[in-house]
Amino acid sequence: MTTPGRAEPIAIVGMSVLFPGAPDLATYWHNLVSGVDAITDVPPGRWDADEHYAPGAEPRADRVYCRRGGFVDELAEVDVTEFGIMPAAVPATEPDQLIALRVAAQALADAGGADRLPADRHRVGVVLGRGGYLTPGLVRLDQRVRTASQLVRTLGELLPDLGADRLEAVRQAFTDRLGPEAPESSIGLVPNLAASRLAGRLDLRGPAYTVDAACASSLIAVDHAVRELADGRCDVMLAGGVHHCHDITFWSVFSQLGALSPSERIRPFHKGADGVLIGEGTGVVVLKRLADAERAGDRIYAAITGTGVASDGRTTSLMAPDSGGQVRAVRQAWQAAGLDPAAPGSIGLLEAHGTATPAGDGAELATLAEVFGPPPKDATADEPGAVIGSVKSMIGHTMPAAGIAGLIKAALAVHHGVLPPTLHCDEPHPALARTRFAPISAARPWPADDRQPVRRAAVNAFGFGGINAHVVLEQVAVTRAAQVYEPERVLRLTAPTPEAMAALLDRDDSAILAAGLDERAPAPAADPVRLAVVGPTAKRLALARKAVAKGDGWRGRGDVWFVPSPLLGPGGGKLAFVFPGLEAEFVPNSEDVARHFGLPWSRAVADATVGDVGRQGTGVFELGRLLDAALRRLGVAPDALAGHSLGEWTAMAAAEIHAPDEVDAFLAGFDPDALSVPGLAFAAIGAPAEQVLTELAGRTDVVLSHDNAPNQSMICGPEPAVAALVDVFRSRALISQILPFRSGFHTPMLEPYLGPIRKAAETYTLHPAALPLWSATTVAPYPEEPAAIRDLFVRHLLEPVRFRPLVDTMYAAGFRAFVQLGAGHLGSLIGDTLHGRAHLVVAAHSPNRSGLPQLHRVASALWADGAASDLSPLLGRAAAAPARTGRRPVRLDLGGANVSLDAETRHRVSAALAPRRAPATPPPRDVGDHGDHGTLGEQGLLGAELSALLRDATALASDVVSAGRRRPGAAAATHHTRATPGSRTTAVPGPRTTEPPAPRPLDTTLHVSVDTMPYLLDHCFFKQPDRADPADSWPVVPGTTVIAHLMDFAERAAPGRRAVAVHDVRLHQWVTATPAVDIPVRIVPESPDRVTASLGSYAQAVVELAADQGRSAPATPWAFPAPAEPWTFPAAAEEKPELTAAELYSRRWMFHGPRFQGVRELTAVGERHVRGVLVCPPAPGALLDNVGQLLGYWIMSRLPVRTTVFPVGMKEIRFHGPHPAPGSGWSA
Repeated sequence: MTTPGRAEPIAIVGMSVLFPGAPDLATYWHNLVSGVDAITDVPPGRWDADEHYAPGAEPRADRVYCRRGGFVDELAEVDVTEFGIMPAAVPATEPDQLIALRVAAQALADAGGADRLPADRHRVGVVLGRGGYLTPGLVRLDQRVRTASQLVRTLGELLPDLGADRLEAVRQAFTDRLGPEAPESSIGLVPNLAASRLAGRLDLRGPAYTVDAACASSLIAVDHAVRELADGRCDVMLAGGVHHCHDITFWSVFSQLGALSPSERIRPFHKGADGVLIGEGTGVVVLKRLADAERAGDRIYAAITGTGVASDGRTTSLMAPDSGGQVRAVRQAWQAAGLDPAAPGSIGLLEAHGTATPAGDGAELATLAEVFGPPPKDATADEPGAVIGSVKSMIGHTMPAAGIAGLIKAALAVHHGVLPPTLHCDEPHPALARTRFAPISAARPWPADDRQPVRRAAVNAFGFGGINAHVVLEQVAVTRAAQVYEPERVLRLTAPTPEAMAALLDRDDSAILAAGLDERAPAPAADPVRLAVVGPTAKRLALARKAVAKGDGWRGRGDVWFVPSPLLGPGGGKLAFVFPGLEAEFVPNSEDVARHFGLPWSRAVADATVGDVGRQGTGVFELGRLLDAALRRLGVAPDALAGHSLGEWTAMAAAEIHAPDEVDAFLAGFDPDALSVPGLAFAAIGAPAEQVLTELAGRTDVVLSHDNAPNQSMICGPEPAVAALVDVFRSRALISQILPFRSGFHTPMLEPYLGPIRKAAETYTLHPAALPLWSATTVAPYPEEPAAIRDLFVRHLLEPVRFRPLVDTMYAAGFRAFVQLGAGHLGSLIGDTLHGRAHLVVAAHSPNRSGLPQLHRVASALWADGAASDLSPLLGRAAAAPARTGRRPVRLDLGGANVSLDAETRHRVSAALAPRRAPATPPPRDVGDHGDHGTLGEQGLLGAELSALLRDATALASDVVSAGRRRPGAAAATHHTRATPGSRTTAVPGPRTTEPPAPRPLDTTLHVSVDTMPYLLDHCFFKQPDRADPADSWPVVPGTTVIAHLMDFAERAAPGRRAVAVHDVRLHQWVTATPAVDIPVRIVPESPDRVTASLGSYAQAVVELAADQGRSAPATPWAFPAPAEPWTFPAAAEEKPELTAAELYSRRWMFHGPRFQGVRELTAVGERHVRGVLVCPPAPGALLDNVGQLLGYWIMSRLPVRTTVFPVGMKEIRFHGPHPAPGSGWSA
C-alpha cells in the first residue's frame, strides 16, 4: 500500500551498463568504489587529433582545444548472432543500437532472464534517452552522400580539365574507403531504432520509443517508464540512455561554447572547475511495480519513490542554467515520494548533475541549498549531513546517458550500503558550504542507522535548454533471494462441436482470454471439443482460429492443441508413461522442475556423460524419477508404465515394485564402472529388425539387440565386426552409425558381468506394482510372482529390446497416448511405429526449453486430448533460467575520422588525374588479390535482419563453390559456358610467382539458424502450411551445404589455395537450425594440398586444395582436371519419367522449397541412370543438392518399395570448373 498522495514505488530489478572502463555492471561498481579515472586521450579513429586539436590557437570551427574524454572503443563488442543479426550487417548499422541491444539483454539477464517476462509481451515496454547527434553511422553516410559530392564539385571547379570520368574516379576512390554501400541497410540509421530494434529483437511489444531532452534524456525516459507502470499499462519497463557520439562536429560545438575544460580535467564542484569532458556510454534498468517485484521474490536494488520534471521557462539565455526550473523538478519528485527533502536524515547521497562548468555547478548548488536546506548543526567534514558525488568525474559527461549513469550508481550504492567517492574535488566549491552535502574522496560504509533509518538517494540530470529531471530512490527491506519462474499462461476452452468452438474464438482476443485463462480455476466443462494454447499471444490465437476452422486435429504446432475428438477420457483410450534408456545425447535441463516442486535433484543427472554407461544410466534413471513425480503433482495419472532398455528399471521404480529407499541404497553403493564389457560396440541401423536378422543369419559374434521401430534396429558385437556391418548397410543406402555407449546390454555377451545385478535382484524386497508395468522383453505386462519378476529383471539385460512389438501390443490393448519421461528421441520411435494410427506422443523433456515450460505443454496436450491435468501447481515459485552463454563478439566501429586513401589507390588515382599527354600506368594487380575485397563488398550489402535471403557470398553462409566467391576465375566471368559434347577444355596454368603458404590449423565456429540462413526454411522435412513456428517444420542444413561450408573454412585456413575436391565425406547426423546453434569447426592440415575439415560431431571431410597460379595465369588461374566424356544411352534404354519436374515438388516427392528447387526438367529415366535439366539455385550447396534430387527420384521411381534416402557419405567430389552463376542451366 502507498500512503495518500505518495506515488506507487517502482522497483529496479535489473541493471546493466557499458561506460568508459566498464563493460558490465560488476566492473562499473568496482570502478565506482575504487575511484577509477577512465578518462583518456581521444583514441585513433574517433577524430583526427593532428588536424583538429589546437590548444591556444585562434578559435575556429574545425579546431578544438581539448582532446581528453571518456571512450568505450575497446569495450564496444556485441555478439550480434545471439540476436539473429549477421555480422556482415554490422557496418551498415548505427553502433548505438547494437550496444543498447546488448546492454538491455544483459539487464534482463540480471533481472532473472527473458523467460521471466510476462507471457503477454504487450505489457513490456522500453524507453531510451537518445540525442539527435551525428553518430558514426550517419557520419559515414554523410561522407558518402555530401562530402564525396562536395569533393568532386570543388575539384571540378578548381581543375575543370579533369573531366567527368576522372572526377568520378576520385569519388569512387573516396567512397570505396568508406566500405561497401548498403542501401537496404539504411533503415539501420534511423535514430529511434535504438529502442525499436531492442523491442523487436527481444520481442517486447509494449511502447518502444526514444526521448531527446539533452542531458536529462535518460531520467526523463525513467519518468516515462514509471508512469507506464503506475498507470497499469505495462508490467515491466526497460528504461535508460544511450550516447555514442564523439564526432568532431559535436566537440566543435562544445569548444566554441567554451564548455570544454581548457585544463583537460573534469572536476565537479571543485572551486577551480573549468569545464566538461565529453564521455559516452549506455545504461539500462529493468523496472517493475514494487509490489509485483516483492511478490515475485525479485532481487531489488532500490525502489524509485518519486520523479520530477520541469523546465526553466524564460531565462536570459537557453545556455544559462536557471535554478528555478531545477528547484521545481526536485520538489516534484520529493512530493511524489511523500517526503520532505529538508527533513533531517531525508537523504544520504545526492548524485548530482555536476558538469564541472562554473555556471552549471553554481546553479545546481543554489538549487540544493534551497530545496534541502543548510548543513545540520552536528555535521562535520568527516560526517556531513549527506554525500554529494558526480560520476562524470570518472567517465566524463555521457550526455543523454548521464542521468542513467548516475541512477545506476545511486542504486548500487543503496543496494550495497556503500557511499562511492567523487574524484578531483580536493578543494570544494565555496557554495557547497551552504548545503547539507559534501564530497568524499574514498568509499565509505553507508549503514542504515537512527539518523538515516532508510538508505535514500536522489539523482539530478539537468539538460541544455533548461529541461530538468530528478529521481528519488530508497532501500527496500531484504526479501528472500530466490527468484521466481514467471509461468506461461495457458488458455483452455471446450465446446460441444468444432463450430461452437469457432464461435467462441470469433471474439476479440481480450474476451477470449477472459473466458479461459484462469489456470487456478477448475478445468472447463467436459465438452468433447477442446482447445489449449500455451502463451496465448495474438499470433497464437490467430493460429488457433485457423486450426479450428480446418476442423482437423492440431497437436502442438505453434503451441496450439485443438482436438475435436479426444483420444483419452471417459470411454476413450489409455495413457502410458514411457521411460527412455541410453541414447547418443543426454543434456538434461530440468533442474528448475526439482527446485519448483521441492524434489531431489540428483548430482548424478548433471554428472552423467554419454558413453559412460554406468553414470549415464544413473542420470537417466534419476531424471525419469523426477519427471514422473512432477507429472503426478500435476494430476496426470498414467494407466500403465513401460520403458526402453534401462528405462524399464525406471518404470519398475515408478511402479513401486522396489521400495524407494532400497533403490536409493543400491544407487548409492553402485559402481558405475562395473557396467562395462570390453571391446563391444552398438550400432543403429536404419532398417527393420527382419532385414537385419536376415543379414545376421548364421552369425554368433554380432546379434540384434534392439527392435526399436519399423525402420530402426540396433546390433551389438565386437567393434571391428560391427564396423564392417555398418559399412555393408551403408553400401545399401541405409543410415547406419556406431553409437557412443559400449555396454553389451540386451545381449548374451553381458552374462559374465551380471554378478552385481543378480545380487541386487535377489536382495530387493518386491512389492505389488502400483500400476501395470509392461515389459519390452516379453511384450506383455510384468508377472506378479516375485521369482518371475526377478527372472525377468535379469532376462531383460540378456535378450533383445522388442520395443516396436511392445508399442504395437499396447496400442492393441487400448493405449492411445504416450508420455516420454526423459531426454532423447524415444517418442519418435513410438510415432514411427504408430504412423497412420490415431495417437498422441509428447515428451516431458525438451532440448529446446527448460523443464517447467515443457511441463506446461505436456499438461496442455494431455488435457486437450481428454486427460485430467491441473496447471495450478505450475503457478508457484521457481528460480530463473540459467544465463545464456556468449559467442564470439563483433567489435563495433565507433569512428568517424577523415578518410585517407591507401597507397595503391593514391598511386592509381594520381596517375589518372595526371595530364592526358603523360598517362601513368597503374601498377599491375594480382588477380588473386581481389577475392577478399569482393567478399567484404558483398557482406556489407546484407542487412541480415531485413533481408529474406542471404547473399551466397557472405562469410557465414556462403556457397564456397559459387561464382563470385574468392575464386578469381569465377569472379571474372559473367556466365559459364558449357563445353560442347566431346570437348575437353582445361585451363593451362601459368608460372607461379611464389608458392602460397602451407595451410594452417583453424578453430572457429559456424552459427546455424534460420535468421542467418533463411534459405533453410526451404529445406524442411515437415510441411507446415501456416509456418507458425519454424521448429515445427524441422529445418536442417543439407549435406551439400555442409560440404560447401567445409570447403569455405578450408580455404580460409589456406590463403592462396582454393578447394578443388573433397574426399571421404562423412555426414554423421543432421544439423538442425532450430534452435540456433554454434557448431565448432576445426581444420587440420594433412599436407600442403589437403586438410581434414570437421563440423563438430556432425560431419567430416578431406578437402583437396590447389594453389593460385599467380598474375601470369590465364583467366581461370588454377588447373581443373579434365572432365570425363559425357555418357550416352540408346533411346531404347530410356523411358519418360512418370512425373514432371514441377510435380516432383508439388507432389512432395521432394520436400524442398523454392530456394532448393533447381530441377527444371526430368528428361529420361533408365534402369541405371536418370537425366534432367538443372537451373543453379542461389542457396549455398543447392546445385549439388539438385544432383542428389535427381538421384533420389531415380531411387524412388525404380525400387519396388517407395524408399527415401539421405546421404551419409561420399567417396569423392571433384570440380571440373568454376561453379556456375545462379540461374544458369545445366544438363545432368
